Formats: sequence, C-alpha cells, structure tokens
Amino acid sequence: MRLLTFNTLIRGDVTARLTALGSLLERSTYDVVCLQEVMFRRHATLLRRGFRHVFHTGPVLLRGGLVLLSRRPVTAPRFVPYPTTGPARAEWLMRKGFQAATVDGVLVVNTHLSANRDGDWSAGNRYTAVHRAELDRLASWLAAEAGPDRPVIVTGDLNVPRGKPALRDFLSATGLHDVLAGDPRPTYRPTPRWPTPPAFDHVLVRGLHGHADLVLQEAVPLSHGRSGFLSDHYGVTAELA
Repeated sequence: MRLLTFNTLIRGDVTARLTALGSLLERSTYDVVCLQEVMFRRHATLLRRGFRHVFHTGPVLLRGGLVLLSRRPVTAPRFVPYPTTGPARAEWLMRKGFQAATVDGVLVVNTHLSANRDGDWSAGNRYTAVHRAELDRLASWLAAEAGPDRPVIVTGDLNVPRGKPALRDFLSATGLHDVLAGDPRPTYRPTPRWPTPPAFDHVLVRGLHGHADLVLQEAVPLSHGRSGFLSDHYGVTAELA
C-alpha cells in the first residue's frame, strides 16, 4: 500500500492550491490519501479525480476537515468525534475527530488533533491535557474495534512532535510504531519566525512494515501563471506491506 498524509492548509488561495493538488494526486500512484484541513464539500470535489472511493462527512462543512481517498475498495467508513476538552477556542467549529475505514484488511485511521496554541508540549501544559484526552479516545476505540492483532495505520497531523511523552504513551498503549522514528526533519514548513519547527505529521503502524519520506516540499504551478507552496506542511508518504 502506498499512502500519503497531507495537511492541506485551511486558508490562503485555497481553491488554487487544492486544484493543483487534485491534479497532482490524479497523476500519482498513491493507493490511499489521507487529507486534513479540507473544510468544505466543494473543496473535496477538487481532490477526488482518479479515486473511486472517497469518504468525508458533513453536508457543507466537513467534519474534522478530513477526507480519505482510495483507489482500492473501502469498507465500514466512519467518523468518531473527539471529546470537547480544554480551553474554549474557535477550533471547536472544526469538530475534531478521526476517520476510520478498512482498506485491503488494514484499518486506516485519518486524524487531526487539536492545535497547541501555546507551543509548549510539557506535561503540565493545558494543550497536553487536550492531546492526551484525544489520544486516549483513539486508543480506547482501537482497542475495542481492532483488538491487539489487526493491522492498523494511524496517520495525519497529530499536532504533537515526535518523541513527546503524550505520543510515546499512545504508541505504547496501542502497539503502534512510528515509521519515521528517529527522523529529525520537520513536517511543518520552516519560516523566519519559526526556523526549526517539529514533526507534527506521522505515519504510525502495527502489523505492517515499510519506509516513509517527506514529499510536496517544493513550489508548484498554480493558476494564472503563478506558483506557490501547496501548504504550510509537508506531505508524508509511506510504502507499507
């Protein structure tokens, strides 16, 4: 299975960027694509060319901003919301949660955890508590739905840097491992204000093996002769068996 996860960025020239991304995905060889921050159903239509199976929920505003595309048959797709915890914030309008679906016997989970507005992932931070509540909901669901032996992929923008205790504890509880473990590269695009961001985007697996790499890092042609980056994140692609 060749998989891509990508946070597409909620703001700034959205239609042009998603149109360019849709063309790129149509020409790609990805079997499964997990996208975050696709907020409207009309935007999802720009991305589905070349994929027979498309899953998202919500009549206008997509729940969680999540879209799953697959060239292989998808069964039992569902969306599970996260608990509403932590400081009040506009992000609640996105109704964060996770998508889950079975592809070729593998349970694929696409998710986007709450953002850490403090930029502080220490144990006592208020957003660390939010992340733990969301990851605990996902871990409990996996234990009930997948048991200990079923092959699982959990992927997306977890908003928790690689190696932080909340993520380590989630891996320990679920038996998942990070395909990019030990990779120091950021998955958020560095900026002058944030020159050394962490890795927020992950591919976590159980019962599978393979390798992963960063993609979608360069500027691409947009409309009217312009060019630009597809997102403020990089994509992560994985070859899994």
